[in-house]
Amino acid sequence: MLLDEDPAALIASCAANFNIAPDRASLTRISSSLSSLQQFRQHNLSQLSSTLAQFSRQLSNLQSQHSLIVSSHNAADHASEILRLDTEKFRIAKQASEAEIEVERLEAELDGLRGQLGDMEAQGVENAAEAQRSAGLAEDEVLLKLKVYRSLGIDVEQDQGTGRYSKAVIRNTQKGDVHVVNIDPKFSQFFYASWFWQTM
Repeated sequence: MLLDEDPAALIASCAANFNIAPDRASLTRISSSLSSLQQFRQHNLSQLSSTLAQFSRQLSNLQSQHSLIVSSHNAADHASEILRLDTEKFRIAKQASEAEIEVERLEAELDGLRGQLGDMEAQGVENAAEAQRSAGLAEDEVLLKLKVYRSLGIDVEQDQGTGRYSKAVIRNTQKGDVHVVNIDPKFSQFFYASWFWQTM
């Protein structure tokens, strides 16, 4: 009878008939794969956590810097500075334009003086003087003085009301300076002549 058999022998015989060795090997492989997958997942989580902590610190620093910049920014001062810079830009542009016009005027005047000098050198001083005398083109003393002043870089302006010369503009091309001198009759001509030479 079966019941007379040893239970252990019966179980062993039954287990041998089922052939569970391949299933056990599969379960072992599955368990090993699950363990490897768990380790890989844990490693990735650790790396991602470290990266997230680094980004969190960077975000905190950037937020602090942004808050500091926002708190220190004054919109009114910024607008005032922009307006000041715009005004300065237009002022400089105007000065540059005026300087360019003045340079063109002086170049034209210099060309004219060079032409006159060339004519005088070609004719000779005596021939030029004789031609002027014969043509009746004797120049006025004041006009000659003005030409001399202009050749030295001095422009004299006449007062429309009184008719006297009340202002002189002295240009120093070497230094790039321009000086405006108001001429007062109470000072002597020697005083202004010395001043002009020092300015030039």
